[in-house]
Amino acid sequence: MNQRFSVCVYCGSRPGALEVYQEHARRVGQWIGHNGGELVYGGGLNGLMGILADAAAQAGASVIGVIPKSMVEREWARNSCDELHIVNTMHERKQMMMERADVLLALPGGIGTFEEFFEAWAWRQLHFHDMPVGLLNTAGYYNPLLGMFDTAVNQGFLGQNHLDLIKVDNQPESLLTQLVGSIKPNPANALQNL
Repeated sequence: MNQRFSVCVYCGSRPGALEVYQEHARRVGQWIGHNGGELVYGGGLNGLMGILADAAAQAGASVIGVIPKSMVEREWARNSCDELHIVNTMHERKQMMMERADVLLALPGGIGTFEEFFEAWAWRQLHFHDMPVGLLNTAGYYNPLLGMFDTAVNQGFLGQNHLDLIKVDNQPESLLTQLVGSIKPNPANALQNL
């Protein structure tokens, strides 16, 4: 890649039951670093978050963490981030992560990851930003959710155009290549309008 870019990654603070989840988190971090990118993530030390951040740093990426003060007090922060921003609320965390990003990507994770992904997708649909949004479907983790999306389309609650706003792939490198290749030269990031 010959452009500088930042990838905001949402993912689990646990490692997951399968080794492939950890492998894909590692590969995402490595791809970002090897392609001259910057990682923006939730600042955590544990689980996929920590694996991702360590891999990105080892591959030469700058690592930008954003974490609420309450989580720092529980010693969940990765203090070796190039930048560690400590905020007061989850809302501040999510907004700062988006403001620092060019791409929004969800890996497997739990409630927090789901919520962050849905917010990123909803804000894209509402034109609060025009960043590419991706879902890494490692080992079919998101298959039930993708099925729910199809149900929502079939039942008239979503349009196909809404599904077209997200890119889904089961391989980190091909998904990241698609997402970074979709960055608009001067993105109309309108987060300040919220």
